[in-house]
Parts: sequence; C-alpha cells; structure tokens
Amino acid sequence: MRGAPVAEATVAVPLWAWAAVGGLLTVLLMVDVLAHRDNHVIELREALLWSAVWVGAGLLFGLVLWWGLGGDPAIAYFSGYLLEKALSVDNVFVFALLFGYFRVPAGYQHKVLFWGVVGALAFRLLFILAGAELLDRLTWAGFVLGAFLVWTGWRLAVRGKPDVDPDRNRAVRLFRRIVPTDASYHGDRFTARVGGRRVATLLLVALVAIEATDVVFAVDSVAAILAITTNTFLVWTATAFAVLGLRSLYFCLAGLLRHFGHLRYGLALLLAFAGLKLILAETPVGKLPVWLTLAVVVLTLAVSIASSVLTERRAQANR
Repeated sequence: MRGAPVAEATVAVPLWAWAAVGGLLTVLLMVDVLAHRDNHVIELREALLWSAVWVGAGLLFGLVLWWGLGGDPAIAYFSGYLLEKALSVDNVFVFALLFGYFRVPAGYQHKVLFWGVVGALAFRLLFILAGAELLDRLTWAGFVLGAFLVWTGWRLAVRGKPDVDPDRNRAVRLFRRIVPTDASYHGDRFTARVGGRRVATLLLVALVAIEATDVVFAVDSVAAILAITTNTFLVWTATAFAVLGLRSLYFCLAGLLRHFGHLRYGLALLLAFAGLKLILAETPVGKLPVWLTLAVVVLTLAVSIASSVLTERRAQANR
C-alpha cells in the first residue's frame, strides 16, 4: 500500500508466536467448556465475572505485546480490540433476536454461542489473511474496502430494526433443504434420531442462523480492523480476544441494549472513520497514526454511551 510505513505493520512475528497464541486460545476455550458443561442458565453475576476474565486476558495480552514488540504494535492491537468489542454489541442485539425467534431455552444458549464463537474465529482468520493479502497486492483494494465501510456505516446509522427472519436467510434455507431437520428441541443435542433416521434438531438450525449472521458481521469488523493495521498477527489476536468474550457480553447486555439507543450511531461513525482511514492510506496523506485511531475509538464510544444514558434518564424523568 502507498503511504509512509508504520512500525506495527512491519513487525515480523515468528511462527512459534502464532503457535503459542493458538495454544492459548485453545486452552481458554477448553476452560470455558469445562465451566459450562452442565448447561446451566447464565445469570448476570456470572456473566459479569466471565466478562472480566476475558477482558483481563485481552488487556494482559496487549501488555505482553507492548513489552515484547513496542508501543506502536500494542496501540494498534488495543485499537483493534476496542473496535471489535464495540462492533460485537451489534452482534449481541441480533443474537438476542435470533434466540427469541427460535425460542432457544436459556440453558442451551451458551452452547450455541460457544460453537458460534469457534466458527467466528475460523471465518475471521480466513477473512483476515485474505483481506491483508488483497490490501498488500492490489493498490485499489483500499479504496474498495474503504468505500464498503463508509457505506456500511451509513446503512447502520439509517436502518431500523434489523431483519433477522431465518426463513429469509439463504444459509438457513439451504441447510433445511439439504439436511433433514426436526422442528423441536431434543435436550442440548444438535442431532437426534427421529423415526429411524438421524436429523438436525432446532438447536442446530439456530446455530446455523447464528453462524450465517456472524459471517456478515465478520466482513465488516475485519475490514474495519485492517484499516488500523495490516499486520495479520495483530489483527488476528485483537479479533480473537475480543470474540472470546462475546458469549459473556451477550449475557451481560442482552437485556440492557435498549438503554444504549445512541450506540448504533457511534458504531456507524467508527465504521465510516475506518473506511476513510483506508482510503486516505492510498493517497499522499498516508496512514493516520495509530494513537489517533485509538483516541477516536475511545472518544466515540464514550460520547455515544454517555449520550444514551443521559437520554434514557431524561425519558424516565418525563414519564
């Protein structure tokens, strides 16, 4: 890409570091499986505790990067981590609508989200590698991805309630057409034997809907983080640690999202900013400094959340 190179984009990460992060993520996922193997209902207190654990892990990893690679790579990581976390809030809202549509029992929702996160990590890794390669090889890719993000931000700002009808989802419709399905739950199983044949349960259909929806979110979020840095290791780790906490974030925020009505506009602004950043990187202006990106992300989130809270309080006072 044109523009002055930045330190975080040129950091060489050895193969053993990728392997170490992969091993760490696997261990964290296994810990989560063991902690929730009984399919109990996740209460707010437990969700807050696990959210603190996942956020702590993400922040600690950023400090390790700061110690090992320096300030610029660490700031790029933190910027990407915060951006992915912010965009995950929109995922949570849609997931809540999907769970309501399928009437997924509360005790099974964590299992669906767990496997949804595993799929999300796999898809995002593919998108990161492909997107970074495109930006590196094709000079016009930055303009295309930048314009896409600006358009996505505009769409997020002006849209109403998102359409999450799975009957109109192509992936769900194709799955039901190919795989025999049963329109009921069989405990926490994804498949069951009904009438002498193996069929997919409604829980598996809900998982397919979650995965299909997340692919759309993955395209937006990966493109936005690539606007911060094209270093695949930084983008991948920021994305992975942010996505790991998505389940706990869901149980924390699913019932509270209506109180953050202005957050959608903040997320739209961040997507548009990421798009403009990608476009500017292909012009004589070059890449914007990573500290500016981090400042914009933090300030935008703070203003949109504070505005939402104040608006909610005023509405309650006028009732």
